[in-house]
Amino acid sequence: MSRVLIVGAGLTGSLCACLLRREMPNKVIVVWDKSGGAGGRMSTSRSPSDASCIVDLGAQYITATTYYAKMHQNFYEELLAHGVLKPLVSSVEGEVMKDGGHKNYVSPTGVSAIVKHFLKQSAGAEVFFDHHVTHIYQKGAIWEVCRKGGAPEQFDSVVLTMPVPQILHLQGDVGSLLEKSQRQQLEAVSYSSRYALGLFYKAQAHIDVPWAAKYISNNPCIRFIAIDDKKRNLESPECGTSMVVHTSVPFGIKHLEEAKEQVEPLILEELNKLLPGLPQPDSIKCQKWRYSQVRSSVADCPGQMTLLSQPLLVCGGDGFTHSNFDGCIESALKVFDVLKHSL
Repeated sequence: MSRVLIVGAGLTGSLCACLLRREMPNKVIVVWDKSGGAGGRMSTSRSPSDASCIVDLGAQYITATTYYAKMHQNFYEELLAHGVLKPLVSSVEGEVMKDGGHKNYVSPTGVSAIVKHFLKQSAGAEVFFDHHVTHIYQKGAIWEVCRKGGAPEQFDSVVLTMPVPQILHLQGDVGSLLEKSQRQQLEAVSYSSRYALGLFYKAQAHIDVPWAAKYISNNPCIRFIAIDDKKRNLESPECGTSMVVHTSVPFGIKHLEEAKEQVEPLILEELNKLLPGLPQPDSIKCQKWRYSQVRSSVADCPGQMTLLSQPLLVCGGDGFTHSNFDGCIESALKVFDVLKHSL
């Protein structure tokens, strides 16, 4: 029975697993992710003292343009029907309009619930976290995949959905399989970098602002702030409040190689200038996004890149399309087309 390895439990990887399970139930599907949980850049973090108090550290909300709302209608309808998405009722101050008919959605239980939904729909898939892939070797008609701290395993097909620079850093046979033009295309992909700060407050804390989310202009440090429970329209006096702060890209680049412990107080200092009188947070989570959003994707946005057809080694993710929900959906569909033809 064919074993398919999907590297990366973000949106592209989880949807690939879901599509495989739905259309090819006889395949053994394995998902590896180097982090401790599902989501990738759709990351949701919980307060260490209150499990009901959560904050989205990566993607904040989903914007469906008129074109993609129609193109990916079945995925939007599925997520809405399961309560994974619901309309964003609060306005986002300073938002740049995509088109006149666009709609914004939030996830009531955190944006990582979108990824977890598709993994759940991949019933029977073997999902493993803390599995950091380091080497990939071709052994005849199969792939031998090595990870940190574990024994190598063999697969008939491998799908890579991590950020493009991480694909280029893989050891083994991946580098020798790349044609010159493919390498040039992958090396041209670029990402923005930023920090995100999640602040968790006790139930009695009150943050007195008239908005749920706001883009900040002309600030060297902070670009976006959201009162997370207010954004999801779930404010409750019994539950803790949470806030997320995203830094600007120039700030992220400037401090990229510094320790998070050094950068966190700089962000907090600027936040308290913007919003004086904030209550003291109960706890703080600082996230460094080295690969935040794709600034320049693979030329012509093909959705995937096949490095070898037999045995199949294919790459996907927003680095091959564009950096949002629909870009990941688009890539997953293109990767799945390749898998169907191969398997």
